[in-house]
This record gives sequence, structure tokens and C-alpha cells, in this order.
Amino acid sequence: MKRTFVLITVAMFLAGSFAFAKESTLIDFTQLTADTVQDANGNPTKNSRTVQNYAVAAGSSFSAEQKALMKTSLSLPEWEVKLNSSAQSVFALAESRTVAAPVKQSADVPFAGKDVLGVRVVFPTWANNASAKIVPPFTIEGYEPLSDADANGNRLAPTDEQKGKYLYEDGYGLVRNVGTLKSIAVTTMGDNFPHKLYVLLLDNDNVEHRYYMGTLQFDGWKTLIWNNPNYVSEVRAREIRVIPIYPRGIPYVKFAGFQVTRDARDVGSDFVGYFKDVKVIYDLAILSADRDIDEEDIWGIVTKQEADRKALEMARFGNKQVNRYIEAQKAATEDTFTSSLNENSSSNAQSSVQ
Repeated sequence: MKRTFVLITVAMFLAGSFAFAKESTLIDFTQLTADTVQDANGNPTKNSRTVQNYAVAAGSSFSAEQKALMKTSLSLPEWEVKLNSSAQSVFALAESRTVAAPVKQSADVPFAGKDVLGVRVVFPTWANNASAKIVPPFTIEGYEPLSDADANGNRLAPTDEQKGKYLYEDGYGLVRNVGTLKSIAVTTMGDNFPHKLYVLLLDNDNVEHRYYMGTLQFDGWKTLIWNNPNYVSEVRAREIRVIPIYPRGIPYVKFAGFQVTRDARDVGSDFVGYFKDVKVIYDLAILSADRDIDEEDIWGIVTKQEADRKALEMARFGNKQVNRYIEAQKAATEDTFTSSLNENSSSNAQSSVQ
């Protein structure tokens, strides 16, 4: 009986020692399909969960109709490809972009029939190291409250069920209460490119971390995994570090994008890739995020910090988007010249009729 009690105690200790490890989906691109804010042809252009309004950065010279168009989201075609200086050319900057890539209904994957992130990067054809970052159109916020958006992409007030939750959780780019990262997984489709893939994450101190996932030299869907070489499973061998919970806030990680690097000795020109999701396995920073006292409601320190950070980000991002909107309005829409011969013919015809 005594031996049985000891075994049960040891089992409970071991179970408890590994209970803090958790798996979460950081971002799932199949959730980022455009489903709101229709264009002139009636096609949706924004993702309702993540739509943001940058008209606050526009000046008073814009009309209400123009400001109503100044919205963006994490919908797949709105992600950006940023080339390093050695990879930039007029053609590469114009043609490197992202799209919503539909997976065939007949595909032998659980997400058949859904859209994934498709990426085209134009690398230099000459022998030169080059890299490209595939990043969201704006920095994902850690404390953006969860709320719905109306048909025009304007965010509504949070409901009672949504209070205390955050907009980018549950596969939209944010995982909260993250201690030590144990593993990262990327589900991607390769086309036998020798290029290297990295995952970029931001922590709650806004520090970017880069994780090497491997090369894309394979055909078909594959899960690339990064395992933390410094992860210590044995609790007694760990260096215990205790950090204040408030007002630093509960630690989190945000998805900052992918980076694809091309070595000078490898083939250049077009790179095409597809990404389904990014998942993480991590230790919990604290066992329970439900505190006996709602400290943020009392002090508001983190809310103010995030509000100031968001204001700066919205000003930077908003100004860029407004300038893009202005440039799009100024762009020439004509593809061909009006024929002077046709004009003369029509003029002569009118003269003869008179």
C-alpha cells in the first residue's frame, strides 16, 4: 500500500512538471480570407477579423468617401514582400508580392478548398546573396481588444463575451502567456528551392527574434520544425528566473513574418512558396492569467503603453497607406493612346453628314 502511494505521488509530480508545456497556433493563413469591404465589382477586399482603419492619419483635405476607403487588414494579398538592398530592382519590387492561393478541393490535406499564403519573390539572376521578408501590412498588436467589424470594416464595441480577449489571438498572429519556446512548426509547400526559411517573432519588449526552419528543397507539403537547443526538460536542472508580472505584462509572442534567403551560388530569378500556418510549443509564463485583482483596471499602465505604441504605429503605417492611396489616385489608367486617325475619320464623317 505504501509503495502504491509513493508511485502515485511520483506520477502526479511528473505529470505536474510537464503540465506547463502547451501547443498553440500562432497564425493560420486559412483564416485570413477576404470577407468584407467590397470593391466596385462587389468582391471582398478585407479580412473582417483583422480590418484596421488608417483614416485617422489622413488630413482634412480628404472627403468622407475617400476616408471610407482607407482600410487595411491581414487578408493575404495585403502582406508585403521586403527585399534587401542587393535584391532590389524595379522589376523585382514590382513583381514580388503575395496572393491568396486556393488549395484544390481534391488535395489530400485537411485544408483542401481553402486559401493559403502564396508568395512570389524575384531574386537577382547574378551571383549575389539576397533575402526577402514576407511581413504583415502592419505590426500585430498585443493588447488590441477583441471586437467585431461591420460590413464597412469599422470596428464595433466589444460585447460582454469578448471583453478580456484580444483581437489577434486564436491563430491571427498572437499567443499570450509564453515563457520559454520549446518548438516552432511551419506547414509549407516546397518547389525544390534551395533557399533557407526563417520565422520572425516579436516579444512583448518589441524585440525581433529569428529562427532557422531549414531549406525549402523539397516537393509538396511538409512541416518544418525548429527545436530549441537550449530547452531544459528537467525542472531541477533549470535556472529559475522570477520576473515581475505587472506592469511588464504577461509575456507574449507576435508573428512578425518569414524571411527567405538565397545564397549567391544558388539559382536566382523567381522563388514561389506557399504557407499554411505557424505553431508553437512553449512553457507557460504563469500558471494562471486570471488574477484576483484586475491590476490593469486600477493602474492602466500597460493600456497606456500599448495605446502610445499603437498611435505611433498607426501614424507611421497610416501615413504610408495614405501616400499609397494618393499615388494610386494619381496613377495613369490608360493603357493605349487614342488614335488620331480615328478622331479625323469621325470628324470627317460628322462634317459630311452636316
